[in-house]
Amino acid sequence: EVQLVESGGGLVQAGGSLRLSCAASGNTYAVFAVGWFRQVEDNQLEGVAGITMRPGLSYYADSVKGRFTISRDNAKNTVYLQMDNLKPEDNATYYCAAMRPTSGYSLKWYKDQNHDHWGQGTQVTVSS
Repeated sequence: EVQLVESGGGLVQAGGSLRLSCAASGNTYAVFAVGWFRQVEDNQLEGVAGITMRPGLSYYADSVKGRFTISRDNAKNTVYLQMDNLKPEDNATYYCAAMRPTSGYSLKWYKDQNHDHWGQGTQVTVSS
């Protein structure tokens, strides 16, 4: 079993920055990749960014490219999401999720149903 704990959410003004962290524990050897999702309208989960733990290939939604950066620290079993130039439309609860080993990650990273373990979420509020 893999446990994920997010942290780093909060209130920030538009144009500001936040860094989210996702710490994994348990059977971390089973974690092939980690994605960040956010809950949008109708409680749908939107894939924001994803990264493979080795070798660290990263993917982004068009809406956050150039503003968000995903990274990982394998020694700490932690994945980060650096969010810069935040906009009011980035308001959401953000979740990290882990995926077991798979092929074709570039086609799967943004789909919530492909992920096996989820954190509890952290709220990001951007004021205009």
